[in-house]
Amino acid sequence: MSPDETLVVCRNAALTFGRGPQAVVAVHGADLEIGAGDRLAVVGPSGSGKSSLLHLLAGLEQPTSGTVTRAASLGPYDIGLVFQGDSLIPALSVAENTALPLVLAGRPEPEARRAALAALALVHAADLADRLPEEISGGQAQRVAAARVLAQAPRLILADEPTGRLDHATGARVLDALLTAADHTGAALVVTTHDPTIAARLTVRRTMRDGRLLAPEEVP
Repeated sequence: MSPDETLVVCRNAALTFGRGPQAVVAVHGADLEIGAGDRLAVVGPSGSGKSSLLHLLAGLEQPTSGTVTRAASLGPYDIGLVFQGDSLIPALSVAENTALPLVLAGRPEPEARRAALAALALVHAADLADRLPEEISGGQAQRVAAARVLAQAPRLILADEPTGRLDHATGARVLDALLTAADHTGAALVVTTHDPTIAARLTVRRTMRDGRLLAPEEVP
């Protein structure tokens, strides 16, 4: 992967839910480029359209108008998603949860487990490997979610308010884990957040307001 490669490009991308008088415009004409190795924070209050923008970048939603173009070299397993909830499966151990995307992708279970354990170690969660999700804290679960992404070695990590339900200290450790994951694999990292202290730790910051992604010079 070239350090100058562009992974995703939004051109006047908009997303509207519903039709007619009930239509809700979640994203208004966003222009954005994500390059390999980028560290981007999308900042704004709840309801400003941050999650919808992330869903467009991930391909979970298709733009109502405008375009979202992903690099031809960017496959489905090259995009890692971290949501606000940890989304761990209760019946599986932490190690099994971390290995699951690899197993689903066809990797042999022993190989998937080795990759999972290595990823957990990188985010300082190796001691949690045999625990069930109900036996760990919210902050630990979010670090496990970061490890699950790291194990699949994506080229683009999209994290939607990963620290939104956590206190500042725990949130900082979760961001540490995401940065570790991105640095280890050379992935681009996009984090949506309403927390300025989290945003300040990423290289580039863009603000969303009422569904509009403001240009850098518009940011106060």
